[in-house]
Amino acid sequence: MDDMERAHLPPILYGTAWKEDRTEALVRQALEAGFRGIDTANQRKHYHEAGVGAALRRAFEAGELTREDLFLQTKFTFRGGQDHRLPYDPDAPIGDQVAQSFAKSLQHLGVDRLDSYVLHGPSRRQGLGPADEAAWRAMETLHGEGRVAHLGVSNVSLEQLDALLELAEVAPTFVQNRCYASKGWDVRVRKRCDEAGVVYQGFSLLTANRDALDDDAARAVAERHEVSVSEVVFAFARSLGMLPLTGTTDPAHMAADLRALELALSDDEVAALEKLAL
Repeated sequence: MDDMERAHLPPILYGTAWKEDRTEALVRQALEAGFRGIDTANQRKHYHEAGVGAALRRAFEAGELTREDLFLQTKFTFRGGQDHRLPYDPDAPIGDQVAQSFAKSLQHLGVDRLDSYVLHGPSRRQGLGPADEAAWRAMETLHGEGRVAHLGVSNVSLEQLDALLELAEVAPTFVQNRCYASKGWDVRVRKRCDEAGVVYQGFSLLTANRDALDDDAARAVAERHEVSVSEVVFAFARSLGMLPLTGTTDPAHMAADLRALELALSDDEVAALEKLAL
């Protein structure tokens, strides 16, 4: 993705996992707070994609937002990551499953196109298999039809990302990974993303790093700027070039996470935070 395209991305995404019956109300709350990027998945086990769509419809009908105001991202999830509430025929070829899941996502969200469609993790722990290539080819078809602007992959290792970059005819625009301070904030994958022009989306920035963020270095930066540690983390993520996700359910935290986007950290502060938990 070039600099001009990056400039049109929202600076932060609101993640909708694990919100169940509260999904509609929380997405409405996030939109009212000022979030303009929404991340979800057609995986009823952990997401309520239709709840996201209900919130969008209410906002559109009220004239509060238009489709063009929003960045919408959802995902295709393999059978192994689903429960019994499948969005596709499990006996169908993988390419058909992708098409069926995508069609259901459009229906759930009440839109006719997506900004980003993400492979919700490879089909195996190591490397890529035939199912991954079949899914990616089907996603490329959707991209070629103009139904989705960008493709991405989530929960991916460096080796898997390299394999995908090798086989892809339409390269991923996004990688979305859980981001651990203990792994240098996923430094190896982030470096490969930078080299390939891929935007790194970091999730669980707070929940995966509770011990690291209780470190004196993190608290010192927060105290210096008179903000919370969570605000420091999101400002830090932006300093590293990440597109961060937050899934907070607290209105005050939503406002704080958005304020964090205006927080400027010094090079020394960024360097100190990079070393947390290492």
